[in-house]
This record gives sequence, C-alpha cells and structure tokens, in this order.
Amino acid sequence: MTYSVEIVLRDRDVAIEEQLEAPRPAREWTEFDVEDVLRDILRAIDRAQNPGADRDRPVALRGFSWIAEPSADGVVIAIEIPMGAAVAGPFDIEQPRLDALIGGLLKRHTLSPGAGSTTIH
Repeated sequence: MTYSVEIVLRDRDVAIEEQLEAPRPAREWTEFDVEDVLRDILRAIDRAQNPGADRDRPVALRGFSWIAEPSADGVVIAIEIPMGAAVAGPFDIEQPRLDALIGGLLKRHTLSPGAGSTTIH
C-alpha cells in the first residue's frame, strides 16, 4: 500500500512530498506494521534534511510528538521532531485503533530503550 508523506523542515517554508510503502493495508496493521511505518516516516524526514545519508540508519522511537488525526479521506499520522514535521496518510483505519497501536508500540519502546549514537532520532 502506497501512502504520501509531506515533510516540512525547520526554517523552511516549502513542503517535500515522498511516497512510501506500508507493509499491508492499514486495517490489517499490527504494532509491528506501525513500527515500520513510523520508522519510514522518520527516515523520510532525515532524507529531506540529509539527502546523502544512509537510508537504513537506526531509528529510535522515542522523544517525538505525534497524533493520529481523522481527515476527510481516512486517518493521518502527524509527527514532529526537532528537525521538522511530517504528515503521512491518509490511512483506511479507525482513529482509535491507530492511536492504540501507536501508543502501545511507543510504550513498549519506552520500557526497553536501546538506541545507539547513530540513530536518526
């Protein structure tokens, strides 16, 4: 499933759009699928900031602001980190379910930290 990510970097007023692939349709997602999607969104922000960076750098799923917000066409995921913000979607999933999946995933990562110094975020 292809979805759009719009990225706005700090100190820039132009959005960059990128198309990404989700592992399966959003209605079938597990926490592991959401983990892949969040990592891909954070890597897209990093690529916008650092075009030549390694595409597979580790990503820490901690310390960022997020919201799963209903939109006219589904649910979007908005993420904000110090280098910028991104809005991804829309996804065909109920907002409370996506919110619970993201919340559960991030809680699991908070309880078991382990990011190295080469992480994007």
